[in-house]
Amino acid sequence: MINRIRDVRRARNLTLEEVAQRCEPPTTAQTIGRLETGTRTLSLDWLNRIAAALEVESSALVSSSAAADLPVAALLAPDGARAPTRAERALPPAAADNLIALRVTGSIGEYRSGDVLWLRRIEQADLASALNRDVLVPRPAGRFVFGRLIAREEGRMQILPPGAGTRQQVVNDPPWLAVAETLIRPL
Repeated sequence: MINRIRDVRRARNLTLEEVAQRCEPPTTAQTIGRLETGTRTLSLDWLNRIAAALEVESSALVSSSAAADLPVAALLAPDGARAPTRAERALPPAAADNLIALRVTGSIGEYRSGDVLWLRRIEQADLASALNRDVLVPRPAGRFVFGRLIAREEGRMQILPPGAGTRQQVVNDPPWLAVAETLIRPL
């Protein structure tokens, strides 16, 4: 088994301290570091705690081979491409029970035809985290509204669809809501 905690943590741009504080109950950065490097035994309990802190499935933190991810060959910034200063790995999206997909069939706003969005269904208690993010909301008769959640008050959600000149849509008490989490864009 290969321990992939460090790869997942780095892919999510989190420090050891941030992961330690997200654990329930919180722990120390030193403990997380020791679990990452294998100097401390990684029990199933620790694996589940760290997976919850990283918001991934436990299975994403260990693998029987390193073939599931890709080595990062270069980093691209406004000043051009450069080699990474340390070894990095890119992790593919991992499916989960609360994920759904949206396929873009015609370019609109910042989305291109062929794009696939992975969206995470969220609970009513987490709706505040969806503000100013792209969401998919069901409407009656198999219809949907997709766009930026710009306001929410007393069950009414105001959504601004992508594209120039679009009009705000209002949805009352939808049965669920999914927040865009991952964009997959074939070139």
